[in-house]
Amino acid sequence: MLRLNDEDWLAIEREHCRRRLGNFIRRAWPVLEPGQPYIHGWHMDAISEHLEAITTGQIKRLLINIPPGTMKSMATAVFWPAWEWGPRGMPSMRFIGASHEEKLAIRDNVKMRRLIQSDWFQALWPITMAGDQNAKTYFENDKTGWRQACPVGSMTGRRGDRVLWDDPHSVEDAHSEAALEEANRIFRETLPTRLNNPKDSAILIVMQRLSVKDVSGVITSEDMGYEHLCLPMEYEGPRKITSIGFLDPRKEKGELLFPERFPREVVERDKKIMGPYAVAGQLQQRPSPAQGGEFQPDMLQIVDAIPAGPVRWCRGWDLAATEGAGDYTVGAKVGALADGRFIVAGVVREQFATHKRDQLIKATSSADGWTVKQSLPQDPGQAGKGQATAFVSMLAGHDVHTSLESGDKVVRARPLASQVNVGNVLLLRGPWNEAFKEELRLFPNGLHDDQVDASARGFNQLLHAPVGIFT
Repeated sequence: MLRLNDEDWLAIEREHCRRRLGNFIRRAWPVLEPGQPYIHGWHMDAISEHLEAITTGQIKRLLINIPPGTMKSMATAVFWPAWEWGPRGMPSMRFIGASHEEKLAIRDNVKMRRLIQSDWFQALWPITMAGDQNAKTYFENDKTGWRQACPVGSMTGRRGDRVLWDDPHSVEDAHSEAALEEANRIFRETLPTRLNNPKDSAILIVMQRLSVKDVSGVITSEDMGYEHLCLPMEYEGPRKITSIGFLDPRKEKGELLFPERFPREVVERDKKIMGPYAVAGQLQQRPSPAQGGEFQPDMLQIVDAIPAGPVRWCRGWDLAATEGAGDYTVGAKVGALADGRFIVAGVVREQFATHKRDQLIKATSSADGWTVKQSLPQDPGQAGKGQATAFVSMLAGHDVHTSLESGDKVVRARPLASQVNVGNVLLLRGPWNEAFKEELRLFPNGLHDDQVDASARGFNQLLHAPVGIFT
C-alpha cells in the first residue's frame, strides 16, 4: 500500500493545481467560502481555459460577456491572479483590478490577499507579502509582484502586466449617455497606457451587456484584436469558435448556462421581474430583446409593390451635419394606405456635412414630387426658426412642415411602434430594409436611432387630419 508523507502530498497537490486553473479553483474555494459548497458548471471550464490561454501568451486581449451570479469575478479577479502567483510560479506578475465602483475592486483585492495569506496557500506556495505595502487597495510580494484596486475612472499611476476590468459600467450607466461615453473614453485613451509591456501585457474585460454603446459594444463593433467569449443564460444558437477552439457545447435553443445554480424556475422567475431589456442585456448578452423591445420588426411585411389605391405620403426627416461620422441625416418616406395600413417606401441615409445634407434634402424632395409632404425638425431658438425658414424657401413648390421635437423620442416613436407590432406596417423591398429593421429592433438602446426618428416624424404627421393630395 502506497503511503504518502507530507512532502509527497504537497508535491501532488502542487502539480494538480498547476495543470489546470479549474483544479486550483476547486481546491481554493473552501478557503474563501468555507460555508458554501462549490457548485461547478461547464462555463467555469470555458472561462478557465481562456484565462489559461492568457497565462501561456496565446491570448493578449479577452472580452467575456456572461450573466451576473456566475462566479465571473471570483474566477477572473481572485483565483486566476493567485493561480499565476502560486501554482504557475509567476509571483512577479503585476495586476491592476478595476471596476465601475472602487469598493467592488477592493472586495476582490481583499479576497485575493486573504487567499494568498491562508495557511493552505502558504503551505504549498510560500509567498512573503511586503509588510509596508500590504493594504486593501494595494499589496506587494517579495518577488516584485503586486495587485492594485481602483475605480475605472482613476486608472493612473502604475502599469500592470494584467489589467482586469470587471464590470466597467453599472446597470445605471446604461441609462446615462455621459457615463457610457466616459467609460468608453477611458477604455480608448487610458487603458492602453496602463500596460507594463504593450506587446505582451494582457487586458481582460468581463461584464454583462447593458447597452449597444457600452465597452463591449465598442469592442465588438470594431476590429480591436479581442478574443470574445460570450455565454448567454439561454442558448440562442452557435457563435464563432474562439481561437483556442472553444464552441458553446449546448445544442438546443433555450438550454440553460448554469442550471446547477440557476434552474429553469429561477430563470423564469427572474425574467418576469427584470423585464425584456434587462433580460436581453444582463442574461442574454444582447442590448435588446431578440424579437425587439419597443418595436417588433419581425412583424413588418416586405412587399414588392405599393398596394393599389390612394396613398397619403409624408417623408419625415432627422437631421445631422457631420461628414462621414456620427449621426445620420435620414429621410423616411411613409405612406397611409387606403385600407388603413401604412407603408415605409424608402429611406435615404447619409453622414453629410451641412451643405451636402441640404443638397440631399432638396434632391430627395424633387424626386418625391409635390405629392409627398416633407416634414423637418426645427431646432429651438431663433437659429432654429431661421433654419426652418431656409428649408421652406429651399423647397419652394413642395408641401413643407417644420416643427419642434416635443417629448421623449420613445414617446414620439410609440404610435408607429403600435402599428408595427400588430403587423399593420409594410416595407417596400429595398437594400435599406435590413438596416432599418435592425435599428427598430435595438431602439432605444442602439448606436443610432435616426431612422426611427425620421419614420416616426413622417408617421405622426400622417396621423393629422388628411388634407391635400392623394395619389
